[in-house]
Amino acid sequence: MKILVTAAGSYGDIAPYTGLGAHLRAAGHTVTLATHDTFAPLVRNAGLRFRSLPAEQSGRGAAGGRRAMLRAARDFIRDLGGGLVDAAEDGPDLLILSTTTAPLGWQLAEALDVPTLGAALQPAHPTRDFAPVVSGARSLGGRGNLIAGRFSLRMVDRLYADAIADLRERLDLPAATPAAVRARQEAARWPVLHGFSAAVVPRPADWRPGLDVVGNWWPHHTDEPLPPIVEDFLAAGDPPVFVGFGSMAAGEGERLGELAVAALRRAGLRGVLQSGRAGLAASGDGILTVGELPHALLFPRMAAVVHHAGAGTTAAGLRAGIPTVPVPVTADQPFWAARLTALGAAPAAVPFAKLTAPRLADALTRAVSEPSYASAAATVARAMATEDGAGAVLKAAERVAERTG
Repeated sequence: MKILVTAAGSYGDIAPYTGLGAHLRAAGHTVTLATHDTFAPLVRNAGLRFRSLPAEQSGRGAAGGRRAMLRAARDFIRDLGGGLVDAAEDGPDLLILSTTTAPLGWQLAEALDVPTLGAALQPAHPTRDFAPVVSGARSLGGRGNLIAGRFSLRMVDRLYADAIADLRERLDLPAATPAAVRARQEAARWPVLHGFSAAVVPRPADWRPGLDVVGNWWPHHTDEPLPPIVEDFLAAGDPPVFVGFGSMAAGEGERLGELAVAALRRAGLRGVLQSGRAGLAASGDGILTVGELPHALLFPRMAAVVHHAGAGTTAAGLRAGIPTVPVPVTADQPFWAARLTALGAAPAAVPFAKLTAPRLADALTRAVSEPSYASAAATVARAMATEDGAGAVLKAAERVAERTG
Protein backbone atom coordinates (compact mmCIF):
# COMPACT_ATOMS: atom_id res chain seq x y z
CA MET A 1 0.00 0.00 0.00
CA LYS A 2 1.21 3.49 -0.86
CA ILE A 3 0.71 5.70 2.19
CA LEU A 4 1.10 9.47 2.19
CA VAL A 5 1.55 11.03 5.64
CA THR A 6 1.14 14.81 5.81
CA ALA A 7 2.33 17.04 8.66
CA ALA A 8 3.10 20.73 9.04
CA GLY A 9 4.59 22.90 11.79
CA SER A 10 7.76 22.90 13.87
CA TYR A 11 10.12 20.05 14.76
CA GLY A 12 7.85 18.70 17.48
CA ASP A 13 4.94 18.60 15.01
CA ILE A 14 6.95 16.56 12.50
CA ALA A 15 9.41 14.26 14.29
CA PRO A 16 6.83 11.79 15.69
CA TYR A 17 5.64 11.03 12.17
CA THR A 18 9.12 9.83 11.20
CA GLY A 19 8.83 7.03 13.76
CA LEU A 20 5.27 6.28 12.69
CA GLY A 21 6.30 6.21 9.04
CA ALA A 22 9.28 3.95 9.75
CA HIS A 23 6.97 1.48 11.50
CA LEU A 24 4.59 1.43 8.53
CA ARG A 25 7.50 1.00 6.12
CA ALA A 26 8.88 -1.91 8.19
CA ALA A 27 5.52 -3.63 7.69
CA GLY A 28 6.05 -3.53 3.92
CA HIS A 29 4.23 -0.35 2.93
CA THR A 30 5.62 2.42 0.74
CA VAL A 31 5.55 5.52 2.92
CA THR A 32 5.99 9.15 1.90
CA LEU A 33 6.05 11.94 4.47
CA ALA A 34 5.09 15.34 3.07
CA THR A 35 6.38 18.21 5.18
CA HIS A 36 8.66 21.26 5.02
CA ASP A 37 12.07 21.20 3.34
CA THR A 38 13.81 21.85 6.66
CA PHE A 39 12.89 18.35 7.76
CA ALA A 40 13.89 16.51 4.59
CA PRO A 41 17.02 14.98 6.23
CA LEU A 42 14.93 13.84 9.20
CA VAL A 43 12.45 12.14 6.87
CA ARG A 44 15.05 10.48 4.66
CA ASN A 45 17.09 9.28 7.66
CA ALA A 46 13.99 7.35 8.70
CA GLY A 47 13.99 5.59 5.32
CA LEU A 48 10.90 7.42 4.10
CA ARG A 49 10.20 9.18 0.83
CA PHE A 50 10.05 12.95 1.13
CA ARG A 51 7.70 15.39 -0.56
CA SER A 52 7.95 19.12 0.00
CA LEU A 53 5.25 21.28 1.58
CA PRO A 54 5.42 25.08 1.78
CA ALA A 55 6.90 26.42 5.00
CA GLU A 56 5.48 29.27 7.02
CA GLN A 57 7.94 32.14 7.00
CA SER A 58 9.19 32.98 10.48
CA GLY A 59 7.53 36.11 11.80
CA ARG A 60 5.41 36.64 8.68
CA GLY A 61 2.71 39.12 9.67
CA ALA A 62 3.89 39.43 13.28
CA ALA A 63 4.70 43.13 13.01
CA GLY A 64 1.19 44.05 11.87
CA GLY A 65 -0.73 42.78 14.88
CA ARG A 66 -3.47 40.15 15.16
CA ARG A 67 -5.17 40.88 11.83
CA ALA A 68 -1.90 40.67 9.93
CA MET A 69 -1.04 37.42 11.69
CA LEU A 70 -4.41 35.92 10.75
CA ARG A 71 -3.93 37.05 7.15
CA ALA A 72 -0.49 35.45 7.12
CA ALA A 73 -1.90 32.23 8.56
CA ARG A 74 -4.60 32.11 5.89
CA ASP A 75 -2.01 32.69 3.16
CA PHE A 76 0.16 29.91 4.55
CA ILE A 77 -2.79 27.51 4.68
CA ARG A 78 -3.65 28.37 1.08
CA ASP A 79 -0.07 27.56 0.05
CA LEU A 80 -0.23 24.38 2.09
CA GLY A 81 -3.30 23.20 0.22
CA GLY A 82 -1.50 23.51 -3.11
CA GLY A 83 1.50 21.69 -1.69
CA LEU A 84 -0.67 18.76 -0.61
CA VAL A 85 -2.05 18.37 -4.14
CA ASP A 86 1.47 18.29 -5.55
CA ALA A 87 2.61 15.81 -2.86
CA ALA A 88 -0.16 13.39 -3.83
CA GLU A 89 0.67 13.25 -7.53
CA ASP A 90 1.90 9.64 -7.22
CA GLY A 91 -1.61 8.48 -6.33
CA PRO A 92 -1.55 7.26 -2.70
CA ASP A 93 -3.82 4.46 -1.51
CA LEU A 94 -4.22 6.05 1.93
CA LEU A 95 -3.76 9.52 3.41
CA ILE A 96 -2.70 9.86 7.05
CA LEU A 97 -3.39 13.44 8.11
CA SER A 98 -2.10 15.50 11.01
CA THR A 99 -4.42 17.97 12.74
CA THR A 100 -3.05 20.90 10.73
CA THR A 101 -3.33 19.19 7.35
CA ALA A 102 -6.63 17.34 7.89
CA PRO A 103 -9.09 20.06 6.77
CA LEU A 104 -7.19 20.31 3.47
CA GLY A 105 -6.53 16.59 3.16
CA TRP A 106 -10.25 15.80 3.28
CA GLN A 107 -10.74 17.72 0.04
CA LEU A 108 -7.85 15.89 -1.60
CA ALA A 109 -9.17 12.51 -0.47
CA GLU A 110 -12.59 13.34 -1.92
CA ALA A 111 -11.06 14.21 -5.28
CA LEU A 112 -8.79 11.14 -5.37
CA ASP A 113 -11.43 8.83 -3.86
CA VAL A 114 -8.98 7.45 -1.31
CA PRO A 115 -9.53 6.78 2.41
CA THR A 116 -7.99 8.82 5.21
CA LEU A 117 -6.95 8.37 8.82
CA GLY A 118 -6.38 11.13 11.33
CA ALA A 119 -3.16 11.01 13.32
CA ALA A 120 -3.26 13.71 15.97
CA LEU A 121 -0.70 14.74 18.57
CA GLN A 122 -3.20 16.74 20.65
CA PRO A 123 -6.83 16.16 21.66
CA ALA A 124 -8.70 18.61 19.42
CA HIS A 125 -12.28 17.32 19.58
CA PRO A 126 -14.68 19.09 21.94
CA THR A 127 -15.25 17.46 25.33
CA ARG A 128 -16.60 18.29 28.74
CA ASP A 129 -13.36 17.04 30.31
CA PHE A 130 -11.19 20.04 29.39
CA ALA A 131 -11.20 23.28 27.45
CA PRO A 132 -9.54 23.46 23.99
CA VAL A 133 -5.87 22.71 24.51
CA VAL A 134 -4.75 25.94 22.83
CA SER A 135 -6.82 28.04 25.24
CA GLY A 136 -4.66 27.33 28.27
CA ALA A 137 -4.94 24.99 31.21
CA ARG A 138 -8.01 26.45 32.96
CA SER A 139 -11.21 24.40 32.88
CA LEU A 140 -14.45 26.25 32.12
CA GLY A 141 -16.62 23.56 33.64
CA GLY A 142 -18.15 20.70 31.69
CA ARG A 143 -20.65 22.70 29.66
CA GLY A 144 -18.24 25.61 29.20
CA ASN A 145 -15.47 23.31 28.00
CA LEU A 146 -17.79 21.74 25.43
CA ILE A 147 -19.03 25.09 24.13
CA ALA A 148 -15.47 26.42 23.92
CA GLY A 149 -14.38 23.31 22.04
CA ARG A 150 -17.10 23.72 19.45
CA PHE A 151 -16.34 27.41 19.10
CA SER A 152 -12.66 26.57 18.58
CA LEU A 153 -13.52 24.29 15.65
CA ARG A 154 -15.64 27.03 14.09
CA MET A 155 -12.65 29.37 14.30
CA VAL A 156 -10.49 26.73 12.61
CA ASP A 157 -13.05 26.40 9.82
CA ARG A 158 -13.02 30.16 9.28
CA LEU A 159 -9.23 30.13 9.08
CA TYR A 160 -9.30 27.39 6.41
CA ALA A 161 -12.29 28.73 4.44
CA ASP A 162 -10.38 30.50 1.64
CA ALA A 163 -7.91 27.64 1.22
CA ILE A 164 -10.69 25.07 1.03
CA ALA A 165 -12.61 27.11 -1.53
CA ASP A 166 -9.47 27.40 -3.69
CA LEU A 167 -8.65 23.74 -3.28
CA ARG A 168 -12.11 22.48 -4.19
CA GLU A 169 -12.11 24.66 -7.30
CA ARG A 170 -8.66 23.39 -8.31
CA LEU A 171 -9.78 19.77 -7.77
CA ASP A 172 -13.08 20.27 -9.67
CA LEU A 173 -15.14 19.53 -6.59
CA PRO A 174 -18.53 21.15 -5.93
CA ALA A 175 -18.42 24.10 -3.57
CA ALA A 176 -18.81 23.24 0.11
CA THR A 177 -18.18 25.12 3.31
CA PRO A 178 -15.54 23.88 5.76
CA ALA A 179 -18.29 23.31 8.33
CA ALA A 180 -20.24 21.13 5.89
CA VAL A 181 -17.16 19.05 5.06
CA ARG A 182 -16.35 18.64 8.75
CA ALA A 183 -19.94 17.61 9.48
CA ARG A 184 -19.70 14.88 6.83
CA GLN A 185 -16.52 13.57 8.40
CA GLU A 186 -18.10 13.52 11.84
CA ALA A 187 -21.25 11.80 10.56
CA ALA A 188 -19.07 9.13 8.94
CA ARG A 189 -17.20 8.76 12.26
CA TRP A 190 -13.90 9.62 10.64
CA PRO A 191 -11.22 7.65 12.51
CA VAL A 192 -8.67 9.70 14.42
CA LEU A 193 -5.88 8.01 16.34
CA HIS A 194 -4.31 10.22 19.00
CA GLY A 195 -0.59 9.76 19.53
CA PHE A 196 -0.37 10.37 23.26
CA SER A 197 -0.74 8.13 26.29
CA ALA A 198 -4.05 7.49 28.01
CA ALA A 199 -2.03 7.58 31.22
CA VAL A 200 -1.39 11.27 30.50
CA VAL A 201 -4.75 12.26 28.98
CA PRO A 202 -7.45 9.61 29.39
CA ARG A 203 -9.85 9.28 26.48
CA PRO A 204 -12.86 11.52 27.20
CA ALA A 205 -15.98 9.46 27.80
CA ASP A 206 -18.09 11.87 25.71
CA TRP A 207 -16.02 11.45 22.53
CA ARG A 208 -17.80 9.74 19.67
CA PRO A 209 -16.74 6.29 18.41
CA GLY A 210 -13.75 6.48 16.09
CA LEU A 211 -11.73 8.83 18.30
CA ASP A 212 -9.08 6.69 19.98
CA VAL A 213 -6.10 7.35 22.24
CA VAL A 214 -3.45 4.82 21.23
CA GLY A 215 -0.13 5.93 22.73
CA ASN A 216 2.79 7.87 21.36
CA TRP A 217 4.60 7.29 18.11
CA TRP A 218 8.16 8.21 18.88
CA PRO A 219 10.61 10.07 16.61
CA HIS A 220 12.83 7.78 14.58
CA HIS A 221 16.51 7.74 15.49
CA THR A 222 19.41 5.56 14.50
CA ASP A 223 21.33 3.25 16.82
CA GLU A 224 24.22 5.70 17.07
CA PRO A 225 25.22 6.37 20.70
CA LEU A 226 25.46 9.78 22.28
CA PRO A 227 28.56 11.75 21.20
CA PRO A 228 31.73 11.05 23.24
CA ILE A 229 31.74 14.60 24.63
CA VAL A 230 28.28 13.98 26.09
CA GLU A 231 29.23 10.57 27.48
CA ASP A 232 32.35 12.07 29.09
CA PHE A 233 30.30 14.84 30.67
CA LEU A 234 27.73 12.40 32.03
CA ALA A 235 30.44 10.22 33.51
CA ALA A 236 32.14 13.16 35.23
CA GLY A 237 29.56 13.69 37.97
CA ASP A 238 26.01 13.30 39.20
CA PRO A 239 23.19 13.11 36.64
CA PRO A 240 22.62 16.62 35.27
CA VAL A 241 19.45 18.53 34.45
CA PHE A 242 18.37 19.01 30.84
CA VAL A 243 17.30 22.54 29.87
CA GLY A 244 15.79 23.25 26.46
CA PHE A 245 12.98 25.19 24.84
CA GLY A 246 12.68 23.40 21.49
CA SER A 247 11.33 25.68 18.78
CA MET A 248 10.43 28.44 21.23
CA ALA A 249 12.13 31.70 22.27
CA ALA A 250 14.03 32.43 19.07
CA GLY A 251 16.89 34.86 19.64
CA GLU A 252 16.78 34.70 23.43
CA GLY A 253 19.60 32.21 23.81
CA GLU A 254 22.08 34.42 25.62
CA ARG A 255 19.57 35.58 28.24
CA LEU A 256 18.14 32.12 28.76
CA GLY A 257 21.59 30.56 28.95
CA GLU A 258 22.65 32.95 31.69
CA LEU A 259 19.37 32.43 33.52
CA ALA A 260 19.63 28.63 33.32
CA VAL A 261 23.21 28.59 34.59
CA ALA A 262 22.31 30.90 37.48
CA ALA A 263 19.41 28.63 38.43
CA LEU A 264 21.53 25.49 38.21
CA ARG A 265 24.27 27.04 40.32
CA ARG A 266 21.72 28.17 42.92
CA ALA A 267 20.26 24.64 43.06
CA GLY A 268 23.70 22.98 43.11
CA LEU A 269 23.08 21.01 39.93
CA ARG A 270 24.93 20.27 36.70
CA GLY A 271 23.20 20.99 33.41
CA VAL A 272 22.94 20.00 29.75
CA LEU A 273 21.61 22.93 27.69
CA GLN A 274 20.12 22.16 24.28
CA SER A 275 20.58 25.13 21.95
CA GLY A 276 17.29 24.75 20.03
CA ARG A 277 15.76 27.61 18.10
CA ALA A 278 16.53 30.00 20.96
CA GLY A 279 20.24 29.46 20.44
CA LEU A 280 20.68 28.55 24.08
CA ALA A 281 24.37 28.51 24.96
CA ALA A 282 26.53 28.60 28.08
CA SER A 283 29.78 27.11 29.32
CA GLY A 284 31.57 26.59 32.58
CA ASP A 285 32.12 23.95 35.22
CA GLY A 286 29.26 21.46 35.21
CA ILE A 287 27.62 22.93 32.10
CA LEU A 288 27.48 21.42 28.60
CA THR A 289 25.72 22.89 25.56
CA VAL A 290 24.55 20.43 22.90
CA GLY A 291 22.67 20.50 19.61
CA GLU A 292 19.85 18.21 18.56
CA LEU A 293 20.12 14.82 20.30
CA PRO A 294 17.53 12.04 20.64
CA HIS A 295 15.57 12.56 23.83
CA ALA A 296 15.15 8.80 24.04
CA LEU A 297 18.89 8.47 24.63
CA LEU A 298 19.52 11.63 26.63
CA PHE A 299 16.58 11.96 29.03
CA PRO A 300 17.03 8.65 30.90
CA ARG A 301 20.48 9.91 31.93
CA MET A 302 19.10 13.13 33.47
CA ALA A 303 18.04 13.95 37.03
CA ALA A 304 15.22 16.14 35.69
CA VAL A 305 14.21 18.03 32.57
CA VAL A 306 13.30 21.70 32.12
CA HIS A 307 11.39 22.38 28.89
CA HIS A 308 8.60 24.31 27.19
CA ALA A 309 6.06 21.51 27.67
CA GLY A 310 5.48 20.75 24.01
CA ALA A 311 3.55 17.52 23.48
CA GLY A 312 6.54 15.48 22.30
CA THR A 313 9.03 16.71 24.89
CA THR A 314 6.47 16.23 27.65
CA ALA A 315 5.98 12.62 26.56
CA ALA A 316 9.74 12.00 26.27
CA GLY A 317 10.34 13.16 29.84
CA LEU A 318 7.57 10.95 31.17
CA ARG A 319 8.80 8.00 29.11
CA ALA A 320 12.20 8.41 30.79
CA GLY A 321 10.53 8.34 34.20
CA ILE A 322 12.11 11.55 35.45
CA PRO A 323 10.69 14.75 36.98
CA THR A 324 9.94 17.79 34.86
CA VAL A 325 9.95 21.52 35.46
CA PRO A 326 7.57 22.81 32.75
CA VAL A 327 8.10 26.34 31.42
CA PRO A 328 5.18 26.75 28.97
CA VAL A 329 5.37 29.50 26.38
CA THR A 330 2.23 29.37 24.20
CA ALA A 331 -0.40 27.31 22.33
CA ASP A 332 -0.97 23.84 23.85
CA GLN A 333 2.02 24.04 26.19
CA PRO A 334 0.09 25.26 29.29
CA PHE A 335 -2.24 22.26 28.79
CA TRP A 336 0.59 19.73 28.84
CA ALA A 337 2.30 21.54 31.71
CA ALA A 338 -0.90 21.28 33.73
CA ARG A 339 -1.13 17.57 32.95
CA LEU A 340 2.41 17.04 34.25
CA THR A 341 1.53 18.79 37.49
CA ALA A 342 -1.77 16.92 37.84
CA LEU A 343 0.05 13.61 37.39
CA GLY A 344 2.45 14.56 40.17
CA ALA A 345 5.46 14.35 37.83
CA ALA A 346 6.21 18.08 38.05
CA PRO A 347 5.90 20.96 40.49
CA ALA A 348 3.71 23.86 39.43
CA ALA A 349 4.68 25.24 36.04
CA VAL A 350 6.85 28.34 35.77
CA PRO A 351 5.29 30.34 32.91
CA PHE A 352 7.92 31.53 30.45
CA ALA A 353 6.83 35.15 30.86
CA LYS A 354 7.55 34.90 34.60
CA LEU A 355 10.75 32.87 34.38
CA THR A 356 13.57 34.00 36.68
CA ALA A 357 16.64 32.24 37.98
CA PRO A 358 15.35 32.08 41.59
CA ARG A 359 11.96 30.65 40.52
CA LEU A 360 13.60 28.07 38.28
CA ALA A 361 16.10 27.13 41.00
CA ASP A 362 13.33 26.64 43.56
CA ALA A 363 11.31 24.46 41.17
CA LEU A 364 14.39 22.41 40.29
CA THR A 365 15.26 21.88 43.93
CA ARG A 366 11.79 20.54 44.58
CA ALA A 367 11.79 18.35 41.47
CA VAL A 368 15.07 16.58 42.26
CA SER A 369 14.85 16.43 46.06
CA GLU A 370 11.25 15.30 46.59
CA PRO A 371 10.95 11.59 45.60
CA SER A 372 7.25 11.84 44.79
CA TYR A 373 7.93 13.55 41.44
CA ALA A 374 10.24 10.81 40.17
CA SER A 375 7.88 8.14 41.51
CA ALA A 376 4.90 9.64 39.66
CA ALA A 377 6.89 9.93 36.44
CA ALA A 378 8.04 6.33 36.75
CA THR A 379 4.43 5.18 37.17
CA VAL A 380 3.46 6.89 33.92
CA ALA A 381 6.56 5.48 32.21
CA ARG A 382 5.48 1.95 33.07
CA ALA A 383 2.05 2.57 31.58
CA MET A 384 3.59 4.06 28.43
CA ALA A 385 5.79 0.97 28.01
CA THR A 386 2.67 -1.16 27.51
CA GLU A 387 1.37 0.98 24.63
CA ASP A 388 2.08 0.60 20.92
CA GLY A 389 0.86 3.75 19.24
CA ALA A 390 2.52 3.09 15.89
CA GLY A 391 1.24 -0.47 15.90
CA ALA A 392 -2.31 0.78 16.43
CA VAL A 393 -2.01 3.07 13.40
CA LEU A 394 -0.66 0.19 11.32
CA LYS A 395 -3.63 -1.99 12.26
CA ALA A 396 -6.06 0.82 11.44
CA ALA A 397 -4.37 1.44 8.09
CA GLU A 398 -4.55 -2.22 7.15
CA ARG A 399 -8.22 -2.41 8.17
CA VAL A 400 -8.89 0.49 5.83
CA ALA A 401 -7.03 -1.30 3.05
CA GLU A 402 -9.10 -4.44 3.56
CA ARG A 403 -12.38 -2.51 3.39
CA THR A 404 -11.40 -0.56 0.26
CA GLY A 405 -9.29 -3.18 -1.50
